[in-house]
Amino acid sequence: MSGPTRRYEAVFWDVGGVLVDLRSVRAGYAAFVAELADDHDLAPEEAIERWRTRLGEYFRSREGTEFRPAREGYRRATAALFDGDPPAGWEATFDRASSAALRAEPGAVETVETLAAAGVTQAIVSDIDTREAESMLESFGIRDRFDHVTTSEAVGHTKPDERMFRHALAGTGVDPEDALMVGDRYEHDVEGAAAVGLAAAGYGEDAWGPAATHELASLRELPAVVGIRD
Repeated sequence: MSGPTRRYEAVFWDVGGVLVDLRSVRAGYAAFVAELADDHDLAPEEAIERWRTRLGEYFRSREGTEFRPAREGYRRATAALFDGDPPAGWEATFDRASSAALRAEPGAVETVETLAAAGVTQAIVSDIDTREAESMLESFGIRDRFDHVTTSEAVGHTKPDERMFRHALAGTGVDPEDALMVGDRYEHDVEGAAAVGLAAAGYGEDAWGPAATHELASLRELPAVVGIRD
């Protein structure tokens, strides 16, 4: 399930689809729109479809690896339900619904804790708004297990732009050959990391391929890949 193992000094984590269960993110979106629909007499199914469509258009319209803040996408998607003018308090409703639905990927929190206990440097390298990343880590009780957080908002670009990985390397003071990137997207996470000299662990079959140093079916396999034994 993995290539040759060795001890890495640092592990870099993606957030969505690796630390965070993306199904729970989508459930939060649906709960948010359902609450708006109930409060403002909107057709629920039509509202969620319109909201998702507008959000997707927002992200697809970016140029290359240019960062686009998710919070602005949420605002535009919500505005599309109200003729361009989102209702007062929508952000608080969004944050509440998202937080209530949020779940970690199986094994994510325990693996972060295992690596931390072994003294492994851990960092985030994720295409995400900084506030959202910090909030998610806090909600799982693992923010203090991370020595550094690199977000696309901080860098101004998304993976696979090499600036994302170099920002994390500079922030942790780790050499590329001593770091392992864990991600669920082959081109963005695995190939992007490999291009700057990092080892890469593809989490899930969609992230497996020639550029992956290791292939993970479960995050619980990660400590052994890093070289931590019970």
